[in-house]
Amino acid sequence: MTPNPVRIGNASGFYGDRFSAMREMLEGGELDYLTGDYLAELTMLILGRDRIKDPKTGYAKTFLRQMEECLGLAVDKGVRIVSNAGGLNPHGLAVALRELAEKVGVNVGVAFVDGDDLLDRAAELGLGKPLTANAYLGAFGIKTALDAGADIVVTGRVTDASLTVGPAASAFDWGYGDLDALAGAVVAGHVIECGAQATGGNYAFFTELGLTDSPSAGHLGFPIAEIGADGSSVITKHAGTGGAVTVGTVTAQLLYEVGGPRYLGPDVTTRLDTIALTQQGDDRVAITGVRGEAPPNTTKVSLNHLAGVRNEITMILTGLDIEAKAELFKSQFLAALPTEPEQITCELSRLDRDDATTEEQASALLRCVARDPDAATVGRAFSSAAVELALASYPGFSMTAPPGHGSPYGVFEPGYVDAAAVEHRVALPDGVVERIEPSPLRTTVEADEPVNRAPGGAAPDPEPTGMMPLGTLAGARSGDKGGSANIGVWVRDPEHFEWLDATLDTDLLTTLLPEVADLTVHRYRLPNLLAVNFVIEGVLGRGVADNVRFDPQAKGMGEWLRSRPVPIPLRFLENATSPTTTGQD
Repeated sequence: MTPNPVRIGNASGFYGDRFSAMREMLEGGELDYLTGDYLAELTMLILGRDRIKDPKTGYAKTFLRQMEECLGLAVDKGVRIVSNAGGLNPHGLAVALRELAEKVGVNVGVAFVDGDDLLDRAAELGLGKPLTANAYLGAFGIKTALDAGADIVVTGRVTDASLTVGPAASAFDWGYGDLDALAGAVVAGHVIECGAQATGGNYAFFTELGLTDSPSAGHLGFPIAEIGADGSSVITKHAGTGGAVTVGTVTAQLLYEVGGPRYLGPDVTTRLDTIALTQQGDDRVAITGVRGEAPPNTTKVSLNHLAGVRNEITMILTGLDIEAKAELFKSQFLAALPTEPEQITCELSRLDRDDATTEEQASALLRCVARDPDAATVGRAFSSAAVELALASYPGFSMTAPPGHGSPYGVFEPGYVDAAAVEHRVALPDGVVERIEPSPLRTTVEADEPVNRAPGGAAPDPEPTGMMPLGTLAGARSGDKGGSANIGVWVRDPEHFEWLDATLDTDLLTTLLPEVADLTVHRYRLPNLLAVNFVIEGVLGRGVADNVRFDPQAKGMGEWLRSRPVPIPLRFLENATSPTTTGQD
């Protein structure tokens, strides 16, 4: 007899996501498990700074407040909770949860997973002297805790998808050899890990979803993965919640922050080029056919370093002679600085227009950002140098806000260690601690080869075209990958993919996005998703916290690309009434 699918919901995609989502997910319908993803590269830096101030902290406090409100409800509903909210201190969060359970009179078994924190061993592992050093653990510590009866499992830095894989592996007793099933659960976990991004949030074709039709339609539901014993799944959401689950919304999330077809993880290497998506009905998308391969020998480590202090000012330049006004201020300001910062950039954004009918439309912005290891260099002296020019610089001198005294910033970099060097541990509800051995199948994983053009590299046959925004046909989703960024571009018609694949290569991408023209760009094909994915190396410098780019996390880069005109075959547009008329949604 085939076991029933396990229903795994997610109530958080980042530290700061909708507080009420946990209660909404518990009250909205049936679930077996509820997960919460609170960690990102930047979050680990924030928690690291918290831990410096108070060693008892280092976990996501929001999760504990949510559990204070919802712990009894979860127990009543029979829903087990799995979250990486433990951050840098999963033991501390587990203790706090046990105290909370005693306070509210609820009997629950709390387990925690740790061993990811490599800070004390960073030097011996060749990782330098970081502020935080956390290995990305897999799902089998979570599975072991659930197998032992834990009602709540909190972890440190596990891969985001492991929050979903662990419950599925426990429900169906998967082992390391069940590579296809594990890979299928990884895909489901990747879809739901970012919360409402799977139900219409940040979606290129959002105008089709009716999100502005009513307040409830714009209050997006959070996603649910119904995972079967073979690892196949259906992505859905609670009935009556806002947003939509479509092949398009799922495709968009699958392309978020990925690289090539091989998606490496500690338990399995997932082949993204084997995913098949099918719309089963309203708000139900089936994921089938996913294949898994052996995981790599090494484990990725998230490293954060405190790099110094950062400060910035933004000047408003209005009316005529914008360029000259910017040059005058820059020369005066730089000359007035007592000490030149280690790094300083001033960028002029020409948001102004001729003969503007409002003052705002007549204004441009000059943003100056300084960074230095010495707080004094970019602190009060930096701010004062700008303020003291108020009556001695360009006409119409103004700032968007008074300058501050700067704030610490960090830099992120990935590291890699032998998987066997990481002491993956789980502390069970009864206090017993078990060590989780890495997969015995781990191996050297072949690197994906970028493919700049469609197979054969042939240009499409000449035919009538019109210059229109790429987004007339194509969706995109972009995001940060450390100092790099990815842009996944997809279409919703196989014929359109032939055109996209033959047209949008790295040469055209760098022409459309001049800011990345001098950077290394890799292109990967995912024809099963009607998609191509670009990875742009170094566009974000040394990571989100260090980066002074206008869009520091590259979240809008895909939309910038969609706005750029390209020659689109007119036959694709014959029946089109808008950029979103054809497709699988």
